Amino acid sequence: MDIYQRSLELHKKIKGKIRVQSSIEVRSTDDLSLVYSPGVAEPCRAIAENPATVYDYTMKGNTVAIVSDGSAVLGLGNLGATASIPVMEGKAMLFKKFAGINAFPICIDSQDTEKIIETVRLIAPVFGGVNLEDISAPRSFEIEERLQDLGIPVFHDDQHGTAIVVLGGMLNASKVAGKPFEEMKVVINGAGAAGVAIAKLLKCVNHNDVNTVKHPVGNIVMCDSKGIISKERDNLNSMKQSLLKFTNKDDETGSLKDALKDADVFIGVSVGDLLTREDLKLMKPDPIIFALANPTPEIMPDEAKAGGAFIVATGRSDFANQVNNVLGFPGIFRGALDAKAKRITHGMQLAAAYAIADSVKYPNRNLIIPPTLDFTVASNVAKAVKAQAIKEFGS
Repeated sequence: MDIYQRSLELHKKIKGKIRVQSSIEVRSTDDLSLVYSPGVAEPCRAIAENPATVYDYTMKGNTVAIVSDGSAVLGLGNLGATASIPVMEGKAMLFKKFAGINAFPICIDSQDTEKIIETVRLIAPVFGGVNLEDISAPRSFEIEERLQDLGIPVFHDDQHGTAIVVLGGMLNASKVAGKPFEEMKVVINGAGAAGVAIAKLLKCVNHNDVNTVKHPVGNIVMCDSKGIISKERDNLNSMKQSLLKFTNKDDETGSLKDALKDADVFIGVSVGDLLTREDLKLMKPDPIIFALANPTPEIMPDEAKAGGAFIVATGRSDFANQVNNVLGFPGIFRGALDAKAKRITHGMQLAAAYAIADSVKYPNRNLIIPPTLDFTVASNVAKAVKAQAIKEFGS
C-alpha cells in the first residue's frame, strides 16, 4: 500500500487532525459561573473599556487563522475550499506541535479577492495572527499587502515561509561550497508566490532595512514557463515587470538553459523533471541545486549529482536537505505573537532565516538545513523573531 492510500485510510479513520479542547474543567456550578454567566460579564466589560486587554482575557494571543481559498493546493492546483481542508488541518496540527499555537482552518468558499479580504477583516478580532495559505498568485500578493493594516501579523507562508527556509539553507550552502553571496549568479525558475519572495529576500529590495543583509546575491535571473524574464518580453504581468528592477542585471534573454550558463545556484519552485544532468554542466563547477517542486523535484538528487551538483536540496523528506516550511512558520508566529507584533517585517524574516541557518552547528553538503523534526528550531526562530520584533515595535 503506497503513502497516498495509507494517508487516505488514516484520514477516514480519524476524521480530522485537530479538535477544540477546553482549557479548564467545569465540575461545579461555581466553575460554570466563572467561565460563563454571570462571571464572564466582567472580562467582557474590561475588554470593552480597553480593547488591548483582549490579549489578557481570551485566546486571541495564542490563536492563528489559517486562511485559504483552495486555489493553489500543494502541487495539485485549484481544488477549491472544501478540498483544501485536510491541508489546513495539517498546518494547524503543526502549529500546535512545534510552537504550542492554537490554529484553525478558515477555508473560504470564494476566490474573489475583495471577499477574501473582507472575510479576514471581519473575523480578525478572534485571532492574534493570520496565515494565508494556498492562495494563487498574483491575488495572494494583493491580499497579503492590503491586510497589513489589520494590527496583527498577516503572513503568506507560501511566499515568505518558503523564502525564509531557502535563505537559511543558502546561508549554509554558501559557506560549505565556498561561494560568496555577492559573487553568486542565482537562477530561479518559477515566478509565482514562492519564487518572487525568494528573489526579494535574496536581493533585499523594497524594504527599509536592506543593510541587515551584509552580502546580497550578486545577480538573480528569474525564469517562468516561457524562459528568462527580460526587458524584451512583451507578455509580462505587473509583478514580473517589477522583478526587472532588481534581477537580470546583464539583460539576458532566452530559455532556462540559457539562464543556467555560468550560474552558481539553481532554485526551482516550478515543475518536476525539468532538468537533466547535462543541463547542470552548463553551470559553474560545484553548483548548488534547490529543486523544490513537489512531489517530483525539477531534478532528482542522483541525477543532479551525476551532473556535478555539490549540494542538492529538495522539498522531500526522503532526501537530505529538505526545505520544509515547518522549519519557519511555527517559530515565526510564536515570536510574533509573544512580542504582540503588528506585522511580520522584513527584519523579522531575516532574523528567522539566520536562526534556521545557525541551528545547524556543523553544516556540510548533506546538512545545510536542520532536520524537519528538530523541535529546537522553532524555539530558536521564535527567540530571534521576538527579539527583532521588540527592536522594531518596542516591548
